[in-house]
Amino acid sequence: MVGIFFLPFILSGFGPRFKQEENLVFGKAHPPQPRVSAVPPRPLPSPLSLSTFFPSPTSSRFNWSHLTPLELKNRSVGLGTESTGQGNPHFTLEGQKFLIFGGSIHYFRVPREYWRDRLLKLKACGFNTVTTYVPWNLHEPERGRFDFSGNLDLEAFVLMASEIGLWVILRPGPYICSEIDLGGLPSWLLQDPRLLLRTTNKGFIEAVEKYFDHLIPRVIPLQALLRRGIVELLLTSDSEKNVLSGHTKGVLATINLQKLHRNTFSQLHKVQRDKPILIMEYWVGWFDRWGDKHHVTDAKEIEHTVSEFIKYEISFNVYMFHGGTNFGFLNGATNYGKHAGVVTSYDYDAVLTEAGDYTEKYFKLQKLFGSFSAIPLPQVPKLTPKAAYPPVRPSLFLPLWDALAYLNEPVRSHQPVNMENLPINNGSGQSYGLVLYEKSICSGGRLCAHARDMAQVFLDETMIGILNENNQNLHIPELRVCRYLRILVENQGRVNFSWQIQNERKGITGSVSINNSSLEGFTIYSLEMKMSFFERLRSATWRPVPDSHPGPAFYRGTLRAGPSPKDTFLSLLNWNYGFVFINGRNLGRYWNIGPQKTLYLPGAWLHPEDNEVILFEKMVSGSDIESTDKPML
Repeated sequence: MVGIFFLPFILSGFGPRFKQEENLVFGKAHPPQPRVSAVPPRPLPSPLSLSTFFPSPTSSRFNWSHLTPLELKNRSVGLGTESTGQGNPHFTLEGQKFLIFGGSIHYFRVPREYWRDRLLKLKACGFNTVTTYVPWNLHEPERGRFDFSGNLDLEAFVLMASEIGLWVILRPGPYICSEIDLGGLPSWLLQDPRLLLRTTNKGFIEAVEKYFDHLIPRVIPLQALLRRGIVELLLTSDSEKNVLSGHTKGVLATINLQKLHRNTFSQLHKVQRDKPILIMEYWVGWFDRWGDKHHVTDAKEIEHTVSEFIKYEISFNVYMFHGGTNFGFLNGATNYGKHAGVVTSYDYDAVLTEAGDYTEKYFKLQKLFGSFSAIPLPQVPKLTPKAAYPPVRPSLFLPLWDALAYLNEPVRSHQPVNMENLPINNGSGQSYGLVLYEKSICSGGRLCAHARDMAQVFLDETMIGILNENNQNLHIPELRVCRYLRILVENQGRVNFSWQIQNERKGITGSVSINNSSLEGFTIYSLEMKMSFFERLRSATWRPVPDSHPGPAFYRGTLRAGPSPKDTFLSLLNWNYGFVFINGRNLGRYWNIGPQKTLYLPGAWLHPEDNEVILFEKMVSGSDIESTDKPML
């Protein structure tokens, strides 16, 4: 038994949940606007604000060196709670009083080679617990096919945390939000429009049951749903205002918050007076969206709030301690009247940066934890070295139209088929990437198509316009000869919370018409951008790069990393919109609308000396690909 596992089969997660209830306006959620560092922080509540719930602040020092996974590997009792009527209710470990100082690290957002580094930095800061979500969509990418290998090796991550001396809070979902595509739910659930996500709908429950039947047996030997053999404490996680509706009898209710205020715990105390308080997500930063600003929060305010938690013996989990990266097509999205994808970086202005570097928040929290610790904190690990490499100038390119022959066999259909319902991947459809719809037409007029999220429309190889959820019509000029109508649609990330997740099918989601006459007979190409595709693409006939090329194309160059590759950040300021692939790995999306201007490239993913760099640029070619040892977010 190597870790504490709270396995929240988050019952409140079956209904719609807003990340920040305080910003509800006429039933719509609006994202909070964290302050930038230059803005003076809002005054925090005085200790008197909490005295109603916590009459006796502590001044004692903590020593939990005897309450570590290795020391308690033969324990017979899991995490418990105790309320004696004297003092505040508290957690117990093997019968001894225990406070949870947790920090979130998502193993699937961090290269496996860096797991140990990030966990050691968590321990050295003064935390005793690591918290992670479990993303269903990554672990079951196709219905009935499970993947717990490589960067998805959950058991290896948990065992490593235990070895380092950290307890684990495991959050298996099935829904996790987490700013990832569809909140961590697999997209193949969207194939049946009658199946309602996050409800007690029979089809949804059956899919969850089958997933848990595979996941939970992996967890039981680690000891962390009682019916499946879980013996640790179970919990739910809700906003402070939503805790009443989300509470389940016999399950510990926890809350999420961004700041303390006078009535922070009033709703929680209505449902749970005899249990200790656990703040499941204390948001120390926030995520960024394309076209928005980069969010930064004040380190002094974070320090003050955490000191209040400790003073009043409130257990908490910092979200995020280390955010990591939305590599590939992992990112989710929001939709407050307009779809906005989450950027590739999940830096989150967290305690550690996206690349695992220390921040002002880290050192302030380390000093704070040290002041409450009866024993010295571990030594801080060294920084991960960074490098700036010589610029990469792509020498070869391949227009998308020349690459179609290297894709898997296209689908031929009378009507357009949305991404999730394409008959590929053993009947599970396509989850991520792009879809190309092709049809020969012999006349122009008013084109109408429902495309999500962004569609480029071409006549043969010439782009004539863009369609999206707010622009579904386009004029096609009169044709003298028949031409190919090509519609390239990109999934820019599925919404990851709210009831809108029911309608997150991507691609063309209805008929396509010209002058109200429906078109039939489509050839549909799936562009999932998997590593196997790039292996086949190497045998294509690449051309020398021209001075400028409009339209979607692949660009190939070589990054020379020397004998000892190090972390770096790719800068694509001369490019427009697309994706970067290093040795076949998808680093994620770049877009000149910002705010993110560099992509994190882990040195662990580079080969000594030469590395293949391929850009899929959707708009117009750029020039050099620069690298820098500092991010621009």
